[in-house]
Amino acid sequence: MKITVSRKKLSTTVSGDTHRYLHSLVKSGRAGTIAEAVDLVAERVQRLERRARLERDTAAYFAGSPAGVQKEEARLEQALSDSVDEVSFEE
Repeated sequence: MKITVSRKKLSTTVSGDTHRYLHSLVKSGRAGTIAEAVDLVAERVQRLERRARLERDTAAYFAGSPAGVQKEEARLEQALSDSVDEVSFEE
């Protein structure tokens, strides 16, 4: 059974560089069509935006947390790091 994804029509113009890049994604096989290439690029941008938001939120959390919380976080980080050193990945 083939699963189809609902798609929305998008008609627009892009720069020559963008057009060449999208076609290169299709030509290289990383995307099957220009529409898939646009989806691929949009997914990458969304992933980068989520990472940036997580980084900002994490930095804000630590900047606003009391010193005691920061010390506890550092202690837990060290404990986790030490425990990884004790794990044998060859077993």
